[in-house]
Amino acid sequence: MSFTVEKIGGTSMTAFDAVMDNILLRPENPYQRIFVVSAYSGITDALLECKKTGQPGIYQLIAQRSETWQEKMEELEQRMMLINQNIFADPMSRLRADKFIRSRLSEAKNCIRNIMDTCQHGQFSLNRYLPQIREFLSSLGEAHSAYNTVLKLKHSGINSRFIDLSGWNEDHHGSLDDVIRQAFESVDVTCELPIVTGYAYCDEGLMKTYDRGYSEMTFSRIAALTGAEQAIIHKEYHLSTADPSIVGADVVRPMGETNFDVADQLANLGMEAIHPNAATGLRQQNIPLIVKNTFEPEHTGTRISCEHDPDNHRVEIIAGRDKVFALHLFDQSMVGLVDTVSYEMAERIAEAKVDLIGKEMNANSMTYYLHGQSDSLNRLLASVEKRYPAASVSGKMVALISAIGASMDTCEVLANGMNALGQGNIQPMAVHSSLRNVNVQFCVEDKHYHQAICLLHEMLIEENCPKRNTSSYAA
Repeated sequence: MSFTVEKIGGTSMTAFDAVMDNILLRPENPYQRIFVVSAYSGITDALLECKKTGQPGIYQLIAQRSETWQEKMEELEQRMMLINQNIFADPMSRLRADKFIRSRLSEAKNCIRNIMDTCQHGQFSLNRYLPQIREFLSSLGEAHSAYNTVLKLKHSGINSRFIDLSGWNEDHHGSLDDVIRQAFESVDVTCELPIVTGYAYCDEGLMKTYDRGYSEMTFSRIAALTGAEQAIIHKEYHLSTADPSIVGADVVRPMGETNFDVADQLANLGMEAIHPNAATGLRQQNIPLIVKNTFEPEHTGTRISCEHDPDNHRVEIIAGRDKVFALHLFDQSMVGLVDTVSYEMAERIAEAKVDLIGKEMNANSMTYYLHGQSDSLNRLLASVEKRYPAASVSGKMVALISAIGASMDTCEVLANGMNALGQGNIQPMAVHSSLRNVNVQFCVEDKHYHQAICLLHEMLIEENCPKRNTSSYAA
């Protein structure tokens, strides 16, 4: 039996009318599909912390023992009620939607209050319960959006089924695979349309293991375990040759086709087509991934597969990341001790809870490219200076820009890329060419980020593929 497993991103879910018209109700036969939904845009940020800025959400306020977490819960409830108001014109559906999420939020608040009251006693530590609090707070956003989607579909005459993997008020548990298998034992995709929460409660703890990539793990494992023909992600953007907000929407174009190797390179820069751990299951089961634009349903999107191995050597995308912290360590006495220092640095970076994007090294120096909150980066810098007092330790904000393709002539890309940057009077601080012919990376001054992307896109992509098309970008 042929069916697909599809995931709808948070920003798309917020434009719910477009989701209904362009995705859920678009085919004549709405069945033989499974949908995994994210929380509405900004809801998980409010529950945990802002993914981009680090601004504390409810979870972080609880971890800080700030009493304002209860005020933020009230604000979140009002925000969710407003979302319901905008989605449901039918008063009975609106009433059911409000009742559902109010009940969940009330139970969550009571649970948190009880934990915090208990932890006022010296024998109990709040830190012990924080992972569980983070887990069940995460589930609230996806439960809200999934339940609403089912109500809306039923009102439209679709036999939709709410599959809540959050484990709310349920005693049974197991691994993620066990939870998914049990949930889909009685599902018949030929006559019902399952709407699944992006969060799943399991023994390994999705938040603890994959943090904010948890919904893509749920989506991936469902596709792998149910034997889907395709996995589809609906985003608010196309996966395109560069960021149109930088290069121009009239210049970039959808990539069309690529492989999982390219997807991994994008993920390393924080521009995920799919979480790298989630891609593993699809790759192992040889399930192609399609990235589609919610607002252009007629477009075929970009297909990511194991089979894509182009004969023509070309750059497929110019991707980058600004505000990258380059931590440089130089010590001539490091010769012969690089392995030991590298191990110690890896431990310190992990303890600082910052993202490692890349690393360069030679006989007596190392450069680590990191991304994280300013406080964490500054603490790491101070820690390294203290540990290696005889070394020269410095930190600098830079931008990393990569030319990526499934099969490239990296020597040619490197030469042409240097020429392009030179024409713009940009002097790279470092360059790196991969032996695997999938990635050439340029490190430039942070202030040159936008200009460098435009120059590299023009030289490496536009001149080889002059056809232009208005499109968007999967960030």
